[in-house]
Amino acid sequence: MSLTAKDVEEIMKLLEGSSFDRLALEVDGLKLELERGGSGARRAAPAPRPAAPAPVAATPPPARERASSEAGLVEVTSPLLGIYYRAPKPGEPPFIEVGSKVDTETVIGIVEVMKLMNSVPAGVKGEVVEILGQNGELVEHGEVLLLVRPES
Repeated sequence: MSLTAKDVEEIMKLLEGSSFDRLALEVDGLKLELERGGSGARRAAPAPRPAAPAPVAATPPPARERASSEAGLVEVTSPLLGIYYRAPKPGEPPFIEVGSKVDTETVIGIVEVMKLMNSVPAGVKGEVVEILGQNGELVEHGEVLLLVRPES
């Protein structure tokens, strides 16, 4: 059994709803340590492994229409809880910019969960109108990363 990003998210929710302040778990060579309370620290450190795990392809997030100044915009949300990156590597250009054309499978960013980099597809075809996700910042599951004007 191995832990998925969804499993880790569920474990974090269970810890938050419990009376415990700390949890340490080891599964298949992966060590997960979570703390809550005064320090608010959450950390996950993988144990040494012979080979790096393959990145997990995130499923396209559900597209939702946004009630904003421009009618008909679609919200592209984060499929995972983690750190959002707009570019494939530091110093490289971002995957998309305002005005970029995207397709349902266009990668719009990466969400890092437990040292695994998960590609985030747009899930909608259209033009990027606004980018809300901040590079290098924590994003919640379902948080809006960008707004797209869908093609008609």
